[in-house]
Amino acid sequence: MVHSLLLLLLLLTLTATSAQHDGPSITATMEQFSGYKIHEPHSFQPSSLSVDAQALQNQIDELAAFSDSPAPSVTRVLYTDKDVLGRRYVKTQMELAGLSVREDAVGNIFGRWDGLEPELAAVATGSHIDAIPYSGKYDGVVGVLGAIEAIRVLKRSGFKPRRPLEVISFTSEEPTRFGIGCLGSRLLAGSEDLANSLKTSTDIQNISFLDAAGSAGYSKNEDDLSSVFLKKGTYSAFVELHIEQGPILEDEGISIGIVTAIAAPASLTVEFEGNGGHAGAALMPNRNDAGLAASELALAVERHVLDSGSIDTVGTVGILELHPGAINSIPSKSHLEIDTRDIDEERRNKVVEKIHQSAIKITKTRGVKLSDFRVINQDPPAISDEAVIKAVETATKELNLTSKLMISRAYHDSLFMARLSPMGMIFIPCYKGYSHKPEEFATIEDMSNGVKVLALTLAKLSSQ
Repeated sequence: MVHSLLLLLLLLTLTATSAQHDGPSITATMEQFSGYKIHEPHSFQPSSLSVDAQALQNQIDELAAFSDSPAPSVTRVLYTDKDVLGRRYVKTQMELAGLSVREDAVGNIFGRWDGLEPELAAVATGSHIDAIPYSGKYDGVVGVLGAIEAIRVLKRSGFKPRRPLEVISFTSEEPTRFGIGCLGSRLLAGSEDLANSLKTSTDIQNISFLDAAGSAGYSKNEDDLSSVFLKKGTYSAFVELHIEQGPILEDEGISIGIVTAIAAPASLTVEFEGNGGHAGAALMPNRNDAGLAASELALAVERHVLDSGSIDTVGTVGILELHPGAINSIPSKSHLEIDTRDIDEERRNKVVEKIHQSAIKITKTRGVKLSDFRVINQDPPAISDEAVIKAVETATKELNLTSKLMISRAYHDSLFMARLSPMGMIFIPCYKGYSHKPEEFATIEDMSNGVKVLALTLAKLSSQ
């Protein structure tokens, strides 16, 4: 008996020394051998979570100063000088929060907090900081700086995660410069088509993607693009905090939106060619007006979307250009760019096909040529994972906050992270649902609630 006790004490002593090097696995083995917990797992009450909301607001204001347009608007476009300064600011905040920071070849930024079992797949969170011209300072940013604050919240509470926690600032969620939305997260999800197209992509100033990336300090080697790809299962879960970008939560006085699905866009480019001519001399019965063909197709988009029978189906003609663009000249060419979205992929794709059929019909009735009809992208919608939804719901209830299950009609990096791991999103209210404009605003209280829910959700997911 004495011999057995001495042996056990010796093993426990050796464990205490070697666990610093070999990690929690030896501790778990010793616990199994001895039948006793060597370290009691840390627990905390949701009421102990403390958000420094004013500091978060200050950080949002400071980041907004890195802009190519005057306040209160924000313009921060991929790989510009202001984008590089914004990235530097985010990396500094990650480091100040005690995270280890790394970047990949296109500038996705990762801040990591290793857990008690660092070999396990991490729980990730994050969003983006790029901003379209003359937009606001909360879109995406709340999900990056708010995520860093959520890490600080957990650290202040004394929480120790079992799984690692990782904050990601994604590169170019907005399609402003190269026409590709969610560029960083698409690549993380392993899009070989995108990696190949970026090798020859240029912006409107004919600057190549690779040159732009190189000027910002990232890779100019096209072979490095595939190094960004992550394997499925790299993360055990991904959760994104975001302003709603819609009016529902504010109108209904609800604190938290729990996203069940993300609608995805299909983007179309359409061009008609007709016969130009003098606006006064060409008689109406003899015209083949490419501008009227475009207008008729724009109305057809609205009709087909409304005929879908679902409020979740939407369509927008965001760009309509006429050539030569003179008031006294009949348009000889027209160019449209169309965005259609839905949470039901089949229903959305049927709308796309109807738009195509309408374009063909218009060529016959108006005597014009359909010189281009291309589907630029046709991403599938994403469904939030039940376990992640449950974690967010539980966190919200434990914090005594009101919540609502809802879909996201805007797309986010979460749409592509869902290809790598179970995914979920947390929405907070924003003023009148405004977004992508200087009036975009979220209150300190709403941001604080969102950070608390995110922190508690991360704690739950990282303990699994």
